[in-house]
Amino acid sequence: MPALSDNARGAGLMMAAMAGFVCNDACMKALLRDLPFFQTVFLRGLLTLSLMIPLAWAMGGLRLRFGGRDGRLVAVRTLAEIGAAYFFITAISNMPLANATAILQALPLTVALGAALFLGEPMGWRRFTAIAVGFAGVMLIVRPGADGFNIYAFWALAAVACVTLRDLSTRRLSAAIPSIGVAVWAAGGVTAFAGIGSLGEVWAPVGPREVALLLTAAALINAAFLFGIMTMRIGEITFVAPFRYTSLLFALVLGAVLFDEMPDSAMLIGSAIVVGTGIYTFYREGRRARVSALDRVRGGA
Repeated sequence: MPALSDNARGAGLMMAAMAGFVCNDACMKALLRDLPFFQTVFLRGLLTLSLMIPLAWAMGGLRLRFGGRDGRLVAVRTLAEIGAAYFFITAISNMPLANATAILQALPLTVALGAALFLGEPMGWRRFTAIAVGFAGVMLIVRPGADGFNIYAFWALAAVACVTLRDLSTRRLSAAIPSIGVAVWAAGGVTAFAGIGSLGEVWAPVGPREVALLLTAAALINAAFLFGIMTMRIGEITFVAPFRYTSLLFALVLGAVLFDEMPDSAMLIGSAIVVGTGIYTFYREGRRARVSALDRVRGGA
């Protein structure tokens, strides 16, 4: 059997990461049927950190301090992670899993727009048009004013805004900052926030089912993050990145099988628009990167 190419391995790792994140979301959605919100997030956070900290130490990326600008960026990123976790977990517990996941697929569009507006990255009319069309697809999924409208779609949109801020902050971090170390800070921030919030809740008893789901969620989110790191080191980003949209397929299947959630035609059409414009955005960014690299080579010749 011929060996897999780097691109094929990268695509497989990306799909594994997306499966891990979505399965974690499904576990959290199931848990929140029986446990209070902050208790659930806090317990998952403790388990996640118990797995993530040894992993970060083994990878040599466990850093407790970040100085100067990096320290401020890590702080902003951690606050954004807290907001994203709060809004998205609230959304999936109150609306179909696939709908919330579909809204989250707008992330490459919002990050590209944010990078152009706040980081000064160039953006041509083609990518700007693709982003505008993609946002129209998001509105098809959200459909404010429609009979089936769910107010928690705006919680999912708030999660997109928080993740956009998180990713833009990440872009500004020094290249020497280890990803796993930053992730430990983010997980710690979410866990501390949930722990404080849980003080105002009446805790529910945790049975064998809940323990199994919490352990599964913690293991999945750690595995997904590890696969994500490996993805960035294998294959071409422009080839691998579009496979992040397999998360929507996983969410559709899990929503239907586990929660009896069936998407309607408007949601599917909106999702197709968002995915299509996102893939085009990846393509344009990859092309721009190749042109910039070629210009640098010519300039140095």
